[in-house]
Amino acid sequence: MDQEKQKRILEAAYGEFADHGFKNASTNRIVKAAGIGKGMLFYYFKSKTDLYKYLIEYGIDFVINEYFSLLNDSEGDFIERYKQAAKVKLRAYIIHPYIFNFFGTLYINLEAGISKEFSEQLMNRLMEVRSLGYSKIFSNIDTSLFREDLPAEKVIKMIHWLIEGYEKELTNQLKGQKLSAMNFDPYWEDFFNYLDTLKLVFYKN
Repeated sequence: MDQEKQKRILEAAYGEFADHGFKNASTNRIVKAAGIGKGMLFYYFKSKTDLYKYLIEYGIDFVINEYFSLLNDSEGDFIERYKQAAKVKLRAYIIHPYIFNFFGTLYINLEAGISKEFSEQLMNRLMEVRSLGYSKIFSNIDTSLFREDLPAEKVIKMIHWLIEGYEKELTNQLKGQKLSAMNFDPYWEDFFNYLDTLKLVFYKN
C-alpha cells in the first residue's frame, strides 16, 4: 500500500475509534473517510478487533519513538522536566493529533474499567508504556532544589500525587467529549501555571 493511502486509513481509523470508542466504531465510516473500498480494509485487517489492536501497536511504537525517546531525563529539575515532557508531547501531538486523541480516549476507557476487547498481553503492553513514561519523569532528579525541611522522597511523592490528581480530574472532565474537536491551549496554560505554583510550595526560595 502506498504511504498516502496508508495515512488516510490510519487517520480515519484513529479518528473513528477516538470519537466513538471500540464498540460503536463503524468500519463503514472508516472506509468512507479514507476514500477506499471496504474490501480493501478487510484485505489488510480481518476484523474490527484486528484493526483496533494494530492501531494500538502502531501508536505505541509512535509514542515511544516520537515522544519518550525525545524526553530529556538529564534535566534535574523535577517540575521543569514535567514542563519539557509536556512541550515534547505537544509537538508530537501537532504532527499526529489523531494518535494522541486515540490514546487519550483509550486510557480514559481503561480507567473506567472498559477493557473486554483487550487481551491480557495487550493490557500489559499498555501498562508498560505508561510505566516507561513515568520512568522518564522520575529518574535522575536533583533533590537539592527541594525545601530542606521536607524529605526529598516525600516531596517527589507529593508532587507526583498532586499532578496525578490534577490529571485524573482533567480526565473526568474530558470523558464523553470528542478530543479531536477540542482546543487544548487553555489546558496547557493551566497546567504550566499549576506546575509553577507547585514550585512555590516545594522548592527553595
